[in-house]
Amino acid sequence: MPNAIVTGASRGLGLALARALAADGWRLTVDARTASDLEDAARELGRRTEVVAVAGDLADPGHRQALVRAAGHDIDLLVNNAGVLGPSPQPALADYPLDVLARVYAVNVLAPLGLIQLALPRLSRRATIINITSDAAVEAYPGWGGYGSGKAALDHLTATLAAERPDLRVFAADPGDLRTQMHQQAFPGEDITDRPLPETAVPGLLALIAGDHASGRYRVAAAAPAEVAG
Repeated sequence: MPNAIVTGASRGLGLALARALAADGWRLTVDARTASDLEDAARELGRRTEVVAVAGDLADPGHRQALVRAAGHDIDLLVNNAGVLGPSPQPALADYPLDVLARVYAVNVLAPLGLIQLALPRLSRRATIINITSDAAVEAYPGWGGYGSGKAALDHLTATLAAERPDLRVFAADPGDLRTQMHQQAFPGEDITDRPLPETAVPGLLALIAGDHASGRYRVAAAAPAEVAG
């Protein structure tokens, strides 16, 4: 049974991917900050596969250690999906509180790297690491400087890890704008029902996991398996 860690798996893209992996017979170790939401997700996923749920904050080193211990050895897939937006609505950089920016970086940049560092000795041969990124990492949108710069840093960490570890498959995956709670927080009071549901990005992620794509940055928004774009 293939073995995966998926962070931020209580809702949105993380839960949509976890559902697809469960349907394919993956053993899952999942996390989220809100224990009750994670318990609900784990109960659903557990009807299809073996699931271990570990509630906590990825910025906490102790939580990262508990998550990796729960996954055991021979981890085939690590998906760093969990993240935080920052203030809502998004402020201009001139007004961005630095303590809040430090929190955004802690969760969106340092925590994924910290989890990877702990997981590396436990990864199976040719394991896959997927870091969920954003178009805000490469496009300068007013108001998105905090979140976007954090994702840009994550992109560079991903590319560097891929260069350092050619024995692994390391991806930055951009799912595009999705109809998620985080995206709604970025646009308070606005109607975002025109955005696609998280499930539309799952085929592209599964194509990266199951395919033979080289390590790199890929756009997986609403992608069919043969349409993952580099």
